[in-house]
Amino acid sequence: MRHVIALDVGGTAMKAALIGPDGALLHQARRATARERGPEAVVEAILDFAADLHAHGVAHLGESAAAAGVSVPGIVDADQGIAVYAANLGWRDVPLRELLTRRLGLPVALGHDVRTGGLAEGRIGAGQGADRFFFIALGTGIAGAIGVDGRVEAGAHGFAGEIGHIVVRPGGTLCPCGQRGCLERYASASAVSEAWAAASGNPGADAADCAAAVTSGDPRAHRVWQEAVDALADGLVTALTLLDPRTLIIGGGLAEASDTLFTPLRTAVRQRITFQKLPSIAPAALGDTAGCLGAGLLAWDLLTTTDLTEATP
Repeated sequence: MRHVIALDVGGTAMKAALIGPDGALLHQARRATARERGPEAVVEAILDFAADLHAHGVAHLGESAAAAGVSVPGIVDADQGIAVYAANLGWRDVPLRELLTRRLGLPVALGHDVRTGGLAEGRIGAGQGADRFFFIALGTGIAGAIGVDGRVEAGAHGFAGEIGHIVVRPGGTLCPCGQRGCLERYASASAVSEAWAAASGNPGADAADCAAAVTSGDPRAHRVWQEAVDALADGLVTALTLLDPRTLIIGGGLAEASDTLFTPLRTAVRQRITFQKLPSIAPAALGDTAGCLGAGLLAWDLLTTTDLTEATP
């Protein structure tokens, strides 16, 4: 059966699949990144995992994979196939596409994890059918992906969509990026966790605990949560003013709060817009499979591009 290898590399674990041309998940697997042994060990773990997936396809699906797609965190030069930097993996300037191509003997596409997940959500998830969408992942930080006609825009230097570093509170909390008042310092899952731990007096409390306390009617939790929602709405209105998306897709850990997040957020965005068109605001649909599915889409896109190039006289 014709298929591609899809590999989604996270900070501590890797998710992988063999994916058919219709998007069917023909085989799934997970493996640790081995980051505790250093960046070289992480690269070797990726290469070994990809090789094992390739072998599985030959043994169980009757043929070699046609291509591979890999999504990685941090700064990525997708055009050159280089994993430029990832703080949580410790690597710099890794020619990952070249290494994988050499190991597998296949064409390989490399992508940024959030943009790759956004690609999947836009094409086959919550944004399916939308010609313009913006995907936002609310996790430890906040990042985004700009979707245009079935593709994701990386920008001239690979930084497009970094909504987490829009300043929403000028002069506010210092961000690791060097600015003050960045959105992710107020509306990320880690920011909500930190604020709720301080407000509740429980150092171990996190964003999920805050959401549960909001549901139970705790006024302290409501204040923390509303501050995060207000900051997020400010950032989103800036994004929709610039991008005019048809759909805003919100995923990541904080989005797991469901209506506890989406009901006040839709209200807050609606209250802030003036001339802008209000997009639909939808929860992400693919969960933690988005990155893997997106990596598969990158691989199939690579094959389509290659086929078209070869067919051109």
